[in-house]
Amino acid sequence: MRGQGRKESLSDSRDLDGSYDQLTDSVEDEFELSTVCHRPEGLEQLQEQTKFTRKELQVLYRGFKNSGLPTPQECPSGIVNEENFKQIYSQFFPQGDSSTYATFLFNAFDTDHDGSVSFEDFVAGLSVILRGTIDDRLNWAFNLYDLNKDGCITKEEMLDIMKSIYDMMGKYTYPALREEAPKEHVESFFQKMDRNKDGVVTIEEFIESCQKDENIMRSMQLFDNVI
Repeated sequence: MRGQGRKESLSDSRDLDGSYDQLTDSVEDEFELSTVCHRPEGLEQLQEQTKFTRKELQVLYRGFKNSGLPTPQECPSGIVNEENFKQIYSQFFPQGDSSTYATFLFNAFDTDHDGSVSFEDFVAGLSVILRGTIDDRLNWAFNLYDLNKDGCITKEEMLDIMKSIYDMMGKYTYPALREEAPKEHVESFFQKMDRNKDGVVTIEEFIESCQKDENIMRSMQLFDNVI
């Protein structure tokens, strides 16, 4: 997917960027630079693959591209690596340590596991999270919790995710969270989800448990609030 996108015409890149739409006075200069940078797939193709409108994709692309710039002089690459992603994410949660959760989230967006998140990766995940069906969103959440991507979730993986969320929210939440709260939550959820008691939670067990138990569903949707 990414390889094909890089071969898209300059007009497609220009269309997606939206810069020509009175967003900057130096449109042509900007797109001369973009010829040596990552070029996302065509706007029409991304519209077909996601649930975003043309305008929404233009706005998302500009924000995504600018967010990955360490300095104003560097070329807007349209690709974010893990360190950039963690730095960007830390700005939204200054009260806590978001680095571990940001790594987990980065890996969930990096679906081809190449160590980078392109705009295509980003909007594909965001479309599922924000506008997908319940099943789509639960599948995405399962992928987030399945840290080693082996097709099942262990209690340790679930605890790692839970701890990272608590760390990110900080120690100054109200009401204050007890230190043992993540472990207690995981013990309760895992016992309900691991229906055949084999020590792991499969995608089928995960989805069925979330759909049948409102409390689990609400807790599993924690990622909605920390995206």
